[in-house]
Amino acid sequence: MQFDRKNHNDASLIALYSSLLLPRLIEERMLLLLRQGKISKWFSGIGQEAIAVGATMALKPADYILPLHRNLGVFTSRDIPLERLFLQWQGKGAGFTKGRDRSFHFGTEEFRIIGMISHLGSMLGVADGISLASNLDGDDTISLVFSGDGGASEGDFHESLNVAAVWNLPVIFLVENNGYGLSTPSRDQFACARFVDKAAGYGIEGIRIDGNNILEVHDTIRQVADSMRIDRRPVLIETMTFRMRGHEEASGTAYVPPNLFEEWGRLDPLLNYERFLLESGILTPRIIDELRARHLRAIEQGVQAMLNEPEVIANEHDELEDLYAPAPAELAEAADDAPTSERRMVDAIGDALRQGMRHDNRLVLMGQDIAEYGGVFKVTEGFVEEFGRERVRNTPLCESAILGASLGLSLRGRASMVEMQFADFVSCGFNQIVNNLAKTHYRWGAGVNVTVRMPTGAGIGAGPFQSQSNEAWFTHVPGLKVVYPSNPFDAKGLLTTSLIDPNPVLFFEHKALYRSVRGMVPEGYYNIPFGVARIVRPGERMTLITYGAGVGWGMAIAGEMPEAEIEIIDLRTLLPWDSGAVYASVRKTGRCLILHEDTLTGGFGGEIAAAIGEECFGDLDAPVMRLGSLDMPVPFAQPLENLFLPKRKLRERMERLLAY
Repeated sequence: MQFDRKNHNDASLIALYSSLLLPRLIEERMLLLLRQGKISKWFSGIGQEAIAVGATMALKPADYILPLHRNLGVFTSRDIPLERLFLQWQGKGAGFTKGRDRSFHFGTEEFRIIGMISHLGSMLGVADGISLASNLDGDDTISLVFSGDGGASEGDFHESLNVAAVWNLPVIFLVENNGYGLSTPSRDQFACARFVDKAAGYGIEGIRIDGNNILEVHDTIRQVADSMRIDRRPVLIETMTFRMRGHEEASGTAYVPPNLFEEWGRLDPLLNYERFLLESGILTPRIIDELRARHLRAIEQGVQAMLNEPEVIANEHDELEDLYAPAPAELAEAADDAPTSERRMVDAIGDALRQGMRHDNRLVLMGQDIAEYGGVFKVTEGFVEEFGRERVRNTPLCESAILGASLGLSLRGRASMVEMQFADFVSCGFNQIVNNLAKTHYRWGAGVNVTVRMPTGAGIGAGPFQSQSNEAWFTHVPGLKVVYPSNPFDAKGLLTTSLIDPNPVLFFEHKALYRSVRGMVPEGYYNIPFGVARIVRPGERMTLITYGAGVGWGMAIAGEMPEAEIEIIDLRTLLPWDSGAVYASVRKTGRCLILHEDTLTGGFGGEIAAAIGEECFGDLDAPVMRLGSLDMPVPFAQPLENLFLPKRKLRERMERLLAY
């Protein structure tokens, strides 16, 4: 292994050695504690330390790093206190996630580190968003995100590199090629001779370096990073290395040919660099002993603090309280005497976005065809002329990477709106929503100001893949908020609230209502709070609980049956939903029908029905009834679609309930 000191002075070379030594010593101590049963799990990075240490020390403190579970050197090189780091590994209350997650599954704005989740590849898009924010803010920071050679087989890898290339985002995609994805060798992961050859497919620069040579890692990344601060662009760097232990300690290494350990053992990054420094007269045995002693004292102090810290105390209130970031304390109410005008649903949604953009000049809109074209439903038509293409961004067809980028923007203090062209397409970004956006605040306290607009529903002959009502996919996910308006007034006020809420919001918009429903809407800016249902029609004999298109269906039938005295409740938001308003109405009427367009089995109506059964059983004069669409995909032909929808059964079901 050849080391080129270039412009490094002796102090710089020794600092690199000290930073390389520390994670090795920590690992040796942790492996001992693992054998003693004092820690539960360990992902070893022995043999790969030069990558994490060299990369981190090559960047500026303001740059963001998104590491994986074998990148201990990132955390130690950013001088995170060892005591707190060790407490995090043990799931103690004083760790970064209060015992809610383990290992490096956390982020810290203080140290500009955003850790991983278990779904490999998920943080690559987040790095895109972080760097997009730096471009928009006009600063010179960059982001560096780690990937393994196995994790780079994920779709997120392709999407994130593609987005970064198209948008000229300063992201270093650093691939640690250690030859294996857990036990699967690289030959079963990709067919190209060199991983770095993939860069050409994205139209970006690719560099391959010796990942065990800390000077080569440090100097290459320093040079690339400095150039990216001026020439904003992504770069793919492949670092060749080897994992000297198992994927994690329990997995072992039996699947690895023994000769590989011998070959790579001779290329140990710490021992080779230490030998170079000794032979160059830069390092002496005395300095090595002093550095080891200093590190070992710090490690032992951290270990004792970790072992002495009591187990986390489980408190239901605290856990639920941290699920969501605090919503804005004050919302703008629509004044009774405010000027109004008649607006279609589509117009009201456009008004909300336009006023939201004026209200927050850091808000970014992203989606397929939303710029000059105005989106397929023309909601954002004319926005580019007022707000520019930097804030109204056409995206590649990369739902997962764009949703990841929305999280990255939020971590940099920018709200964002992501439009799914159709709600059906959100399945391509499902993981980012349910595992990244939804869980981030609960895990380590970061706000996630992201609104995902979801054009949804049937009734327009769009068929199985552009007509689904999939709100129930998300009402089961703690940490999300789910909103579903039925009219222009609510659509505008709920959307403006979504844009300022520091939590991820799934905002469902029924496509068939865009241009068929009109109403008087205040012209100025106003908000409607989440979790507050609206009594659309008062009544005494039966309660109809619904949302979205169901509200109009219910009003039409109730108008034909005035003697039935049907009370109609529009939930407006499903997560949270207004249980108080529902219970009060059911206790008054004694009868309840829950209606939604979604298929019946597993629909959100089942949740409401169960809650009513528990809370209002003694007040009921009839069983709680549900009505949803047939349990089948949404068909294309109009006669079949009409058969599918529950609207045709609504009057009969109401009459049956009233007659019970």
